Amino acid sequence: MLNWIMQTALPPITPEKFTFDFIRSLVGIQAHTILDVGAHHGWHSVELCRCFPEAVIHAFEPDPRAILKFRERVRDPRVVLHEMAIAAMDGTAPFHVSSGLPPGIPPERLPDYPQGWDQSGSLLPPKNHLTRTPWCHFNDTIHVTTRSLDSWAGEQGVGAVDFIWADTQGAEGSLIQGGRELLARTRYLYTEYSNDELYEGEPDLATLLAMLPGFSVVKRYRFDVLLCNEALAGGAEEAR
Repeated sequence: MLNWIMQTALPPITPEKFTFDFIRSLVGIQAHTILDVGAHHGWHSVELCRCFPEAVIHAFEPDPRAILKFRERVRDPRVVLHEMAIAAMDGTAPFHVSSGLPPGIPPERLPDYPQGWDQSGSLLPPKNHLTRTPWCHFNDTIHVTTRSLDSWAGEQGVGAVDFIWADTQGAEGSLIQGGRELLARTRYLYTEYSNDELYEGEPDLATLLAMLPGFSVVKRYRFDVLLCNEALAGGAEEAR
């Protein structure tokens, strides 16, 4: 019953297209610390560097194939790449490697995927993903290093965070579980979500919002949501 009530209270999906410039208008050009969790090929880190010229961007990526592409694409010295997955706790964990290629992929993009599709790997086993995108396979599993956000931030001496971009392929709940202290010091969080349990145990949007009671929805997109820490809505200096 609670889940049904929360689903009916969810904000509508905006027809607006997401832009990084909108993020910059909210966060402010003088942002100091930004996290790119699930950095993949580095596209988002490049945009974050463009929008926030004074920020240090900490990027996290566990897939070795994506890491190679990230290092080729991102050369800005303000970006620090951490070859690990963000999870609920420190250690190692199985990582379900994605492969295959989407039908109709343009020929010019084929060189980007010499070892197959590397953008859907997850700490969680695939579930409805297998029927929604049958071309995407999960035949292999590797073990990757995992860190919780709180453990990592304590080790690195990271205090306030201006913005977190999270694309963890279903593992958003684990990110929150292991990052409650750092999230309390984070002004804005942009995270992927799914209400279709693409991965086993993936929390839906209502569950994610219940896990983040101090955050309010700025905009809900079809597969992503932008959240604001209400306690820090006045600006970065309140968290420093």
